[in-house]
Amino acid sequence: MHLNFYKYQGTGNDFVILDNRDKAHDHLTQQQVKHLCDRRFGIGADGLMLLNLLDGYDFEMKYYNADGRESSMCGNGGRCLVQFAKDMGIEKDVYSFLAIDGPHEATFDEQGWVRLKMKDVDSITDNVDHKLLNTGSPHYVKFVDDLASMDVVSSGKAIRYNDVHQVKGINVNFVERQTEGIAVRTYERGVEDETYSCGTGVTACALVAAPNADGTHRVSITTPGGQLAVEFDKNQNKYSNIWLCGPATFVFKGEIEIVD
Repeated sequence: MHLNFYKYQGTGNDFVILDNRDKAHDHLTQQQVKHLCDRRFGIGADGLMLLNLLDGYDFEMKYYNADGRESSMCGNGGRCLVQFAKDMGIEKDVYSFLAIDGPHEATFDEQGWVRLKMKDVDSITDNVDHKLLNTGSPHYVKFVDDLASMDVVSSGKAIRYNDVHQVKGINVNFVERQTEGIAVRTYERGVEDETYSCGTGVTACALVAAPNADGTHRVSITTPGGQLAVEFDKNQNKYSNIWLCGPATFVFKGEIEIVD
């Protein structure tokens, strides 16, 4: 099978994107997706996305993890797909698309960052040393000291595969407060490794790190792949009008042959 592909990244979280408006890639198998995302034998990426047509929306987002399985929402992936849609000639002031967790909106700000509206969050589960919440994907958030020296892979894997989370899996985020904002490192399920950035992960961390006061907040986030920001309204531990903001960058395009 011959494929034309595009590679995009959002703060180092990288994706293979296929233009599927003609439905030519509807029947990709798990093994084919896994091969395309393989960094040694394929193109290499944290995930793969299809840009689909869908009545009532500018497009539909279909997302697969690097293991080839269709996955829950990917925030940086959503931002990259909006940039790809624009690059493919879909010009909108406000983009409207459907992902696995429901409808999303997106816009571009003055500096060219993609602003992606995320789902509302109505609850955060408190535990002794961590918090759990779902921002389109499930997340485990733990505050730590000396984040830079952590073995995120070993620590994250131990949590992701413990008795509580092994079956469904969870994304594990380690957070450190900074003078301005927070720093975040994430172990992602489906990739089964640390990624340079995770959009739903930094969103989760920003909500957990929010000031106690109700109102409109903006949290700046440093990840290994670069800077992001999350804006949101907080009202008695309910979070709405959540926007994930950051760059989304075209890397390269190419052609590849894969086994049918």
